[in-house]
Amino acid sequence: MPSNEKESICYLQPRTMSQRIAIANDFVRRFKFRIPMLVDDMDNRIENLYSAWPERIYIVDETGRIAYKGGLGPFKFNPGELEKWLAKKFPPQQATLEPEVSGSSKKGDVRGTN
Repeated sequence: MPSNEKESICYLQPRTMSQRIAIANDFVRRFKFRIPMLVDDMDNRIENLYSAWPERIYIVDETGRIAYKGGLGPFKFNPGELEKWLAKKFPPQQATLEPEVSGSSKKGDVRGTN
C-alpha cells in the first residue's frame, strides 16, 4: 500500500512467534502505542475464537473474560456504543500520576498470548 511505503512499513509474513512480536514491538515504538497488547500464537487461535470479522470490537477484562462485545460490522458496528460503555465503566477521574504499566518493566513491551 502506498501509505505503508511512505512510512517504510513493509514486513515479510512472520514465520515464528519472535518475528510476530518484533513486528508488534515496532508498531508500539513507531506509533507510541501505550495500551497493553497481546500477540496471537502462530496458529491464530485467538483470531479464530473471537472471529472479529469483518469488524467487531471486543474488550477482554483483566480476568480474561469478554466484558464487551460489539455488533458485527458494517451494519451493527457502533463505536459510539463502545464509547458510552467505556465512559460508564470508567468514569472520568483526575489523574495526578502517570498510569502504571502492568506485566512489564518497560512501557510498550509486547508479549505473546501463550
